[in-house]
Amino acid sequence: MRPALQLTTAVAILLAARFATAQPSATNRAPADLVRKVVQHELHENAKSTARFQFKDQRTTPHVSQVKLMVETREATAGLIVAQNGAPLNAEQRQAEKARLRNYVNHPDELNRKRRQEREDAERTTKIIKAMPDAFLYQADGTQPGTATVGRQGHDLVRLKFRPNPDYDPPSRVEQVLTGMQGTLLIDANEDRIAEIDGTLQKQVGFGWGILGHLDRGGRFLVQQADVGNGHWEVTRMELLFTGKILLFKSLNIRSTDIFSDFKPVPFDLTFAQGVDLLEKWAAEQNSQRQSKLAENSGQKEHDPAEDGPDKNDSQPWCRH
Repeated sequence: MRPALQLTTAVAILLAARFATAQPSATNRAPADLVRKVVQHELHENAKSTARFQFKDQRTTPHVSQVKLMVETREATAGLIVAQNGAPLNAEQRQAEKARLRNYVNHPDELNRKRRQEREDAERTTKIIKAMPDAFLYQADGTQPGTATVGRQGHDLVRLKFRPNPDYDPPSRVEQVLTGMQGTLLIDANEDRIAEIDGTLQKQVGFGWGILGHLDRGGRFLVQQADVGNGHWEVTRMELLFTGKILLFKSLNIRSTDIFSDFKPVPFDLTFAQGVDLLEKWAAEQNSQRQSKLAENSGQKEHDPAEDGPDKNDSQPWCRH
């Protein structure tokens, strides 16, 4: 699974869901029953999933925009920045990015730490998924069409509203964030997947994950998911807007948008070192294509008819108007 972006795990995981097709149609089932079946099936599917991908992450924050090439490996997820603020990295920046990734390859302890962090993120993900049926109350809210990046184009999406369940008692600080959240959920009933979740905090809530702090009222997230090919569903967009406190005194301010695209499957047994090689090759190919396009464009001089002299059929020379 791709690495968490400080707090995003508790958000992104709310996307992955599945329910059994042998049940009555989604529009005829009680929303709570639908969500409960979704969670049960998704936990099972996540446990046996063998799909890994390389993909592109276009990230925008108030301070910077970046394009990052990503690849999932059996050890951890590797990412290589290739552009920043609309421009490709210069030679020095590219070398620094390569050195950062090679540091993981050359120092197993650093890679183990990264892998451990991703495993802990996955465990928190599982806790949140398990909490969904009990943490919220759901209400049917009609349907809307799917798109290429939300669900699947041509499919109808079942829309559910959700709000906090006042009787829910979070078993740990991880699930505490759910007690103040409400919003909408979109389900692609044809593919048995959740296509979008849009949630907003209606009150200040505390959170854990190894630290003490809170998230302010008004915090919002939007996460979208779609079929990226051959029945594989991945997150295609993530928007986060949160403020709060960490350790009760340090300010927390997260404002970011990530657009994920260009998904291509990679071998399930890909090692981290092989993933780094793949990223470097991918980045080199993109840089080469960019250089070729620049050279091609610079070699194309706009033709000025005035340079050809007068037209044979006109006594006046060509003029640019």
